[in-house]
Amino acid sequence: MTELKNRYDFVLLFDVQDGNPNGDPDAGNLPRIDPETSHGLVTDVCLKRKVRNFILLTQEGKPGFDIFVKEKAVLNTRITEAYKGLGIDLDEKPAKAGDGKKRDSKGKAQGSEVEQGRAWMCKTFFDVRTFGAVMSTGANAGQVRGPVQLTFARSVDPIISQEHSITRMAVTTESDAEKQGGDNRTMGRKNTVPYALYRAHGFVSPHLAKQTGFGPSDLELLFKSFEHMFELDRSAARGLMSMRKVLVFKHGSELGNAPAHALFDRVRTVRTQPGRPVRNFSDYKVDVETAGLPQGIEVMELVG
Repeated sequence: MTELKNRYDFVLLFDVQDGNPNGDPDAGNLPRIDPETSHGLVTDVCLKRKVRNFILLTQEGKPGFDIFVKEKAVLNTRITEAYKGLGIDLDEKPAKAGDGKKRDSKGKAQGSEVEQGRAWMCKTFFDVRTFGAVMSTGANAGQVRGPVQLTFARSVDPIISQEHSITRMAVTTESDAEKQGGDNRTMGRKNTVPYALYRAHGFVSPHLAKQTGFGPSDLELLFKSFEHMFELDRSAARGLMSMRKVLVFKHGSELGNAPAHALFDRVRTVRTQPGRPVRNFSDYKVDVETAGLPQGIEVMELVG
């Protein structure tokens, strides 16, 4: 597998219209918000989930593109499968493939076994070699620090959350029907953001990519997932979500040619009609300052 030779920093700009982009279960599933500024938030975990879902849908069954953290998965079972795939018996004593000492704990890897398990997990699971994972539970495959990291997404402007009453023309149980005398209606609530443009930042480290085996083809697939992550993950609760721009700063070296924050500052969103409520992406203008870019930096606009 060829190795990444360049560092990458990128900006994701996506929006939501009449939907809840990322509900907070600790707040009645209301849209996440910064209480001091009223800016909306979408967690990095939420964004990674959509990348994982895209990989599952488009790469299903292909070797090396399974997903470790997926719905209803039992993670310790998946870690144990690594050692079965390697032919390592974690119940044998002493640890033949380990460090030569007596096994400290039955069913748990030790010594060089952990390194083998970690390598198997990176090779098998796209999300492990991309985002990393804590796999020190159960059979123990150690920890992996992923080469790709995402920040929380934050709305460009403060948001408001609207609450809507909704009616279901049915009830859940017979007793509910009896109480209503056959009317059979259920009232509920739905919370939405009328419109908001969110901005997230990301980083790709070639040094960490070498440790996990994350290569150029993986990077290409990752960027493709950003483009389609909302198209294949629709939900009535999330309304209309769209990826508007993916702006990538490609460095001419592994160490990088400029600090990430200095490059991100070159991407600016400007209101086209100040003083009016924003309700569409056309109410913003996105400017990328390319004049005076540090030597070795290339700007790529993958979406937009």
